[in-house]
Amino acid sequence: MTPGFIHLHVHSEYSLLDSVIRIPELLRTARDAGMPAIALTDQGNLFAMVMFYKAALAAGIKPIIGADVCLRFDADDRQPAPLVLLCRNAAGYANLARLVSRSYLDGLVAGRPVIDAAWLEEGGAEGLIALSGGQHGALGVALAGGRDAEARTILDRLRRLFDDDLYIEVMRTGRRGEEEYLAAALRLAAETSCPVVATNDVRFLQQADFEAHEARVCIQQGRMLSDPGRPRAYSDQQFLRDPAAMATLFADIPEALENTVEVARRCSLVLELGGTHLPRLEVPGGLGTAEFLREESYRGLERHMAALGLADAQAQQGYRERLEQELDVICRMGFAGYFLIVADFIQWAKRNQVPVGPGRGSGAGSLCAWALGITELDPIRHSLLFERFLNPERVSMPDFDIDFCMEGRDRVIEYVTERYGRDRVSQIITYGTMAARAVVRDVGRVLGHPYGFTDRIAKLIPPEPGIRLADALASEPELRALYEADDEVRGAIDLARQLEGLVRNAGKHAGGVVIAPTQITAFAPLYRVEGETATVTQFDKDGLEAVGLVKFDFLGLRTLTIIDWAMKTINAQRRAEGKPELDIAAIPLDDHATFELLRSGRTTAVFQLESRGMRDLVKKLRPDSFDDMVALVALFRPGPLQSGMVDDFIERKHGGATVNYLHPDLEPVLRSTYGVIVYQEQVMQIAQVLAGYTLGGADLLRRAMGKKKPAEMAKQRSVFLAGAEKRGVDAALAIQIFDLMEKFAEYGFNRSHSAAYALLSWQTAWLKTHYPAAFMAAVLTAEMDDTDKLVMLKRECESLSLALEPPRVNHSAYAVEVSGAHTIRYGLGGIKGLGRAAA
Repeated sequence: MTPGFIHLHVHSEYSLLDSVIRIPELLRTARDAGMPAIALTDQGNLFAMVMFYKAALAAGIKPIIGADVCLRFDADDRQPAPLVLLCRNAAGYANLARLVSRSYLDGLVAGRPVIDAAWLEEGGAEGLIALSGGQHGALGVALAGGRDAEARTILDRLRRLFDDDLYIEVMRTGRRGEEEYLAAALRLAAETSCPVVATNDVRFLQQADFEAHEARVCIQQGRMLSDPGRPRAYSDQQFLRDPAAMATLFADIPEALENTVEVARRCSLVLELGGTHLPRLEVPGGLGTAEFLREESYRGLERHMAALGLADAQAQQGYRERLEQELDVICRMGFAGYFLIVADFIQWAKRNQVPVGPGRGSGAGSLCAWALGITELDPIRHSLLFERFLNPERVSMPDFDIDFCMEGRDRVIEYVTERYGRDRVSQIITYGTMAARAVVRDVGRVLGHPYGFTDRIAKLIPPEPGIRLADALASEPELRALYEADDEVRGAIDLARQLEGLVRNAGKHAGGVVIAPTQITAFAPLYRVEGETATVTQFDKDGLEAVGLVKFDFLGLRTLTIIDWAMKTINAQRRAEGKPELDIAAIPLDDHATFELLRSGRTTAVFQLESRGMRDLVKKLRPDSFDDMVALVALFRPGPLQSGMVDDFIERKHGGATVNYLHPDLEPVLRSTYGVIVYQEQVMQIAQVLAGYTLGGADLLRRAMGKKKPAEMAKQRSVFLAGAEKRGVDAALAIQIFDLMEKFAEYGFNRSHSAAYALLSWQTAWLKTHYPAAFMAAVLTAEMDDTDKLVMLKRECESLSLALEPPRVNHSAYAVEVSGAHTIRYGLGGIKGLGRAAA
């Protein structure tokens, strides 16, 4: 009987340097080859662990988790050597996560993460199986050099660390010195009764992928493929051979094959995914988090209603009932602590003069968030839906995106780090990929093509974010013709397509932070780029959600900084004049002068409204209410603009077309948008009003429409039509409305996000209208490093009848200042070569 075989040494694209294997393709190939299990052992990291684990289980394959690490026995060891570590159980995974984390935080050597043997001696080897690393491992290097005594010493040290969990790794990949190493390794194994295990050190799926692999290596090394002096560390044999091919290759060493199956059997790690692990928040008075959330929310709501002057008892009751409904969902889903944590760091920010945005994303639809001070928009007044944020009928993590002033964002993150503990807080990793234009340039360089040759191809690729080379070939006739006519062009593009989309590097998420209830390495390993101080998780946001950690988004928004600078200038002047200070959150939303400025198209420096296309839209739409402002933010996107939806909205608003609500019950839902379905929330409300959906069920309908899955849509259509029939809606009209909803769901935007950002647009427009000098001084300060922008802003100042004075060494500050009612003095910071310290 032919021995079985399991691959135990496989690198994916997440090794960053030396593999072209994508996880989905790896598992598809393994499944098609009948492999019951497979290991993923990326170079020094666990980046892809969660993705691999989940996808392997879905494919019916047993996932074996590991890493190809660098080990050094002594601190002065200048040549750390590879060692493959596989997780036998949960203890092994916990140790591997700690080891790879420590290798980045404390063990970087010339940019490589290195594990000290001393860390393993401290108990870090428990639950781990070690493969010796083949001919390039410490054991292999000693054997290849004929240093048998040293090899014995290394083997003894490894055995003391791993005991019966150590295997001597052997390969047959056609690389120089491999057979000599194999013979020496087998002798040592026989003499010491140490088991051997066969691997293929896999870096690509098919033998034909070798050129693409070598091109990737050359891109990372800055070499050309034709360079005779470049390192050639790999062979074309390092592909994912099927078990039969490996059995043939190692027919003379059957135990090396059998041991792969034994190792796979012994690896029985089961990850606990799908839970939620929030940090522990201390609440006063011995209350539980749910009780404290309820108290704080009602206290905040009463403050808001008092500030609004809301005296009507029925209206007050409506607010309280909405809050109670939200609290019931929040507490039932286990997210009371999440809301309190977000409220805590936002309150800290406000107490410490760090400006916070009025809201962002669907979170602005929560009345509880408004009551707690997380957001600044009354969701009832602005018709925002809680279920768009947190759906009781679909369990998912809440996700508040919080905008902070650019200057204060890091202070808030530091507060959170200090409050919960540095070992429990981390920022989140993100990955850069090989995009179409960039990878064409990379491939042209490693193939040795002249710059002009590669530049011509690259410039024919449309500069659209996320465009694929296949799409570019289909949409650009000139590129397609060049591809078909020129063999060298075709060769370069075909090679680029093999590399396109692969992970290129690891970086830091723009604002994502996770807070764990205990040491974060109990949930996710950590990563740090050499020379940087920021620590990030090795799992991306999706992996973190899978292991139960909640992401908090701390985003920097320059507009908040501009508003803050302008308000400080304005209030300093008002204090000097004995006037009360202004509160930007309290400005009226129906100011006639501000609407006049907007309708004139003078929206330069107005948040979200300053592009040429948006200026044209503002002039056509001529907003005269805050609802129109919200619609502007939602409508200025390719889908609505190209669909005719924007023109329809404008014509209806100005009486050029009849406003048709299709059904009388839909008028309250669609009145603010003149019968046009602009927002995702309107799709939900239509389903609720006409077909009896709960808002949670309506959110599921909205999601189904967005994903366009035929089976799900057929099911939802039946539910909608049946519900409409029960409410006496004509069948033909119900079908018409459902089809219209389905069409507009493709373009519909999140009303909560539109409303929150429309508020910032309004605030900047109001400041520009009533305090142009202070506002433009703040904008100029924010743009001091952009010469082209400054030229445009100077013209804008002139159009506002503002004089712009040059800087004066004895009087100017670093920032642009208001020096008179209609005069701005340029700051020293705008002088090239003059830093803040010198100014």
